[in-house]
Amino acid sequence: MRHLYLMRHAKAKQPSGDMPDHERPLSQRGKRQAAAMAHVLLRWQALEGEIYVSSAARTRETFDQLAEQLPANNLANQVHVDEGLYTFEGEALLAWLKALPNEASRVLIIGHNPALPELARWLNKQVPYSLPTAGLLHFTLPDTPWSGVEPGSAEWLGRLTPEEASYPLFQRLAPKLPSQGDTETASRIYNALAHQYLMIRALEPGVIAGIDPEFLHQYRVNLRRSRAIGESVHSITKMPSITKVPSITKVPSLKQMLKRLKQRAQATSELRDLDVLLNHLSETPPPLSAGTRKSLQQWLLRYQRVQHQTLCQQISAPVYAEEMQGWQAFIAADDVGKALAKLTPKRIKAVLAERIARHNDELAALSLDSPDTAFHELRKRVKRIRYVADLNPASPQRLLSDLKCRQRLLGDYQDVCTRQTWVEAFIASPDIESDQKQECETWRNALEAQKQRLREDVIALAPLKVRF
Repeated sequence: MRHLYLMRHAKAKQPSGDMPDHERPLSQRGKRQAAAMAHVLLRWQALEGEIYVSSAARTRETFDQLAEQLPANNLANQVHVDEGLYTFEGEALLAWLKALPNEASRVLIIGHNPALPELARWLNKQVPYSLPTAGLLHFTLPDTPWSGVEPGSAEWLGRLTPEEASYPLFQRLAPKLPSQGDTETASRIYNALAHQYLMIRALEPGVIAGIDPEFLHQYRVNLRRSRAIGESVHSITKMPSITKVPSITKVPSLKQMLKRLKQRAQATSELRDLDVLLNHLSETPPPLSAGTRKSLQQWLLRYQRVQHQTLCQQISAPVYAEEMQGWQAFIAADDVGKALAKLTPKRIKAVLAERIARHNDELAALSLDSPDTAFHELRKRVKRIRYVADLNPASPQRLLSDLKCRQRLLGDYQDVCTRQTWVEAFIASPDIESDQKQECETWRNALEAQKQRLREDVIALAPLKVRF
């Protein structure tokens, strides 16, 4: 089986003066695009064979940015700059492809539109008509001579753009929250829910791509905020169950919908924990030898791949799309608008005071011997208080600042618990060697001591004050 990768050059500057098209360099955005695709190519094994690049400046610079991101790969030894790839004709590119040497079993081409998508659609009609700058397509072909490639003979395996691989690049195109200004409470909350829905849907391709973990984090945040706002509004207004929404004759109750949002967010929890832990292992190496740390990372990566595959299957399932569309329609329902209109600062303050009182009771009940779950429940309580406080723009900044500090402290506690849980799972696995087990047990004990210090800091917190 042969593998063919088609990549368009990254964003180039527009020609100026007498500059010929052939000499157009990459723009700054183009350089960021190319850099973002380096690890995509690495993960897709596109750099394990021959790399053919058009002679144009923008394609050569695209390759240079890739090579700069992956210095250990010595990509300069694999690259071939070919004048024949400086073409915008699909037929010319096909003729070039058919002239490839038969020993080339894995080929990456960095070229131009419209030649690339024309060739791609000749190979497989399901491919889209256009390929964005720095976009990538992956095909497999029968293990026959390149000269014998036939139309429709390729299997299309994947397509990815820089905006799906890099969250910073995605942000430029992401849905924007309308300016709130002096918008009344009901409109402001509706805008937030509508924006979060759009963000959830826009983030899905990046989550599925799995290159930049920030997509997963933001996806999770928007799911949880949507649920939290829904719960807060319901607790304040006693929003009724809604059975009719535009274009849908019957939908679940608000309680059921919020439960489903919770389930969707929970489906990301373990994968998010793995991302955070793997990042911690890289940025703040624990007291483990290089060999033990590598074994732990590889063990965690296996679990991460399984969790990511499971999440992708869930997001791609028809029932998921139905749930999301149902939530969008629910938000737009007239009854929801009427319920939001009932929100008043007085009602928000009453619910806020009740939640703060419950937080203070739970905080006072904590001791150094309390189970981890008690500290986790307190963290959730703080988040719920903050979500209610955020509904009212008049909430005191001092209260919001105090809540953020508590969230950070309790979040640190949760992170340590997560590390400890995964280290204990690794210790119990059959993949660990005896000397590695001893190292990990030492680290687990150090994490327990760190937890105890954080427990003391939490217990020492003063009760939250209701400041209005």
